[in-house]
This record gives sequence, structure tokens and C-alpha cells, in this order.
Amino acid sequence: MHHISVDLLRLPFFELKRNAAPGVDGVTWQDYEADLEHKLLELHARVQRGAYRALPSRRWYLPKPDGRRRPLAVEAVEDKIVQRATVAVLNAIYEEDFLGFSYGFRPKRS
Repeated sequence: MHHISVDLLRLPFFELKRNAAPGVDGVTWQDYEADLEHKLLELHARVQRGAYRALPSRRWYLPKPDGRRRPLAVEAVEDKIVQRATVAVLNAIYEEDFLGFSYGFRPKRS
């Protein structure tokens, strides 16, 4: 996790959907944006010292046409930020190991 910096945490925050449903903590994108730098510094400190813990996902059910319900998990804003920052680090590390004809789940490839 030493590759994750405050700047790397800031990028995923601005990539998030601004009107996404809040997670179990009830914090929206706009709530988190208020005093963003202070919150990112605190998040970074928790990640670096190993104190960061993801919150449980909020469960939401979408009705399907056949009457059943489709379960969805809604993560908290901080969880989304840390997940995306971690993906960016792992993509940078492992992209060099992939072969040119490998396309599955890689950025800018189909």
C-alpha cells in the first residue's frame, strides 16, 4: 500500500458518479467533497498505517420483470476511492506482465 498517495486517492474521487447512492454510512459525493483535502489526508494516513477497514456494503434490491428481485451492493465513498486507487496500482504493476494478445479485463481493451 506504500504506492498509494494522496494524489492517487484524489483521482478516483473525481472519477466517481456524483449522483450515486450513498453507502451504509450515508455519505454522498457532495458530503465527502466538503473539506476534501483533510478527508483524503486522513484516509491516506489510515491506509498507510493499516488502520483502514472497508465498511459493509448497503444492500439494495431492484425488482425484475418476473417478480424476483436483483440484489445490489452499494459501497461507501471511501471504499470506492480506495478500491479504485488499488486497482490503478495493480494495473501499473501487472500490465507489464500481460501478453499483447491478452484482452480480458484490461483498461482500454475489449
